[in-house]
Amino acid sequence: MSKRLAALLLTALPLAAFAHTGHGDHTFIDGFTHPFLGLDHLLAMLLVGVWSVLHARHVWLAPLTFVTLLAAGAALGQHGIVVPQLEPLVAASVLVLGVMLTLPFRVGLSAALAVIGGFALFHGMAHGGELEQGSTIMAGIVLGSALLHGLGMGFAHFVLKNRPTLALRLGQLVAVIGGGLVLSTVL
Repeated sequence: MSKRLAALLLTALPLAAFAHTGHGDHTFIDGFTHPFLGLDHLLAMLLVGVWSVLHARHVWLAPLTFVTLLAAGAALGQHGIVVPQLEPLVAASVLVLGVMLTLPFRVGLSAALAVIGGFALFHGMAHGGELEQGSTIMAGIVLGSALLHGLGMGFAHFVLKNRPTLALRLGQLVAVIGGGLVLSTVL
């Protein structure tokens, strides 16, 4: 059964690109729905919330770091400040966040926030490079991302917190999907 699920998920990887709508005038609603439409964005946002509940004492710190640096990255992207190979870096966020759930030790909070914040900058730069300055889409992206962080936190609190094996399996599955996303962006 798990091999069939993995095969189905890997065939769906090209759908991750649907969230990127290109240039033009966007609305708040376009921004709000954006994190839900791309597999890379959806999984990254959910996993930040999951990780924060399972591994951080201050559960809102990682999501707050993410949305703050997401917005900062978008502002940089709107001004043409981006790093090369943004799509593979955004995809790598899914891989790394999945791995962070599987580690047999706790990553120090500062190091984890640096990783999460760095990936948030990349996500933001990718969005900002696609947007016109002053566009309301970014407010929607931030709100949609925050909602997904909250959903991930709720899932971790009510389903995963007392089931370490399930949390481990989720991290492994997401890491595999993230690896497939990285490969799909470089091939």
